[in-house]
Amino acid sequence: MADELDELLGFLSSPQPNVRGAAVDIVRGLTGDADGLRALTARADRALPALLRLLASAGGGGAAEAAADSLVNLSQDDALSARLVSLDAVVAAMDVMAKRGGEQPGLARSLVMLLANLTQVESGVAALLQVGDEKMQGLYVAKLVQSFCRSSIESEDEDIFEHVASILVNISKVEAGRRILMEPKRGLLKQIIRQSDSINQLRKKGVVGTIRNCCFEADTQIQNLLSLAEYLWPALLLPIAGKKVYGEDDRSKMPPEIANALSHEREAVENSEIRQQALEAIYMIVLQDEGRKAFWSVNGPRILQVGYEDEEHSKVMEAYELIGSLLVGKGEVEQDQEQGGQKP
Repeated sequence: MADELDELLGFLSSPQPNVRGAAVDIVRGLTGDADGLRALTARADRALPALLRLLASAGGGGAAEAAADSLVNLSQDDALSARLVSLDAVVAAMDVMAKRGGEQPGLARSLVMLLANLTQVESGVAALLQVGDEKMQGLYVAKLVQSFCRSSIESEDEDIFEHVASILVNISKVEAGRRILMEPKRGLLKQIIRQSDSINQLRKKGVVGTIRNCCFEADTQIQNLLSLAEYLWPALLLPIAGKKVYGEDDRSKMPPEIANALSHEREAVENSEIRQQALEAIYMIVLQDEGRKAFWSVNGPRILQVGYEDEEHSKVMEAYELIGSLLVGKGEVEQDQEQGGQKP
């Protein structure tokens, strides 16, 4: 078996396209099996460079897609992801996507999935952010956000760039990534937030997770966050608002983009992680005086109350309660009583 695998990997560099194509199809099949993955991992020094060369080769066609699929499966292992990053896999993926992604949507989708795996490791995040290159820093991220937002469609089955949502969560876990996403001149966070109403759950979860991570900068970036209030509050409050119809009195104290959505019955957001992350983002915002005032201005406490009444998930309930305790602890309970609301 070992000799056969070595011979197979050698065929990945064959000058004959049909031989390369047949070999990479077999490799792709092996990466879908635990034993095959182990065998290829043991020969990563040969397999990874060969697959990357095949991915980047002009006119790779179906072989390039098979190589990309193989790399996606192999990069689920963090150690292999780090090795791929050291081989400039991030640069290769972005270059191939720019040159051939439009002609080969299947290839583009696989490359986005590959980047989602590569940004699970620290070196992959740094490579995608282009840390250390002042002129280029953030360019890859901007291109991905542009594709992510431009390709938003109703059919989940055809959403080529949906896994950009996972990439955004990964890069926003680090300060350098949050800084790029929140830079006002780039306007990336605004574009991302506007995807929060997608019917695609992967997109929605990624957007809310990215907002939540960016809110770790609320102590220094509260003005920047609140400048996006028109989009930010609906993205965070609607997932936790429950499915009840809100009364006219409650809605009169909310901005139109929230009030209109709460004027009729809605499908509840079933993913508890989305609800929890939205609440965690709100908590970090209301920790700031300006954020707390803004929260009151959109009748946020009332939304908390109604959403809490419908909530059944224990961890999400704790997140509601944490915000309620913070508001009370900051002396806002009197203001809430004046406005006719209650804390959860």
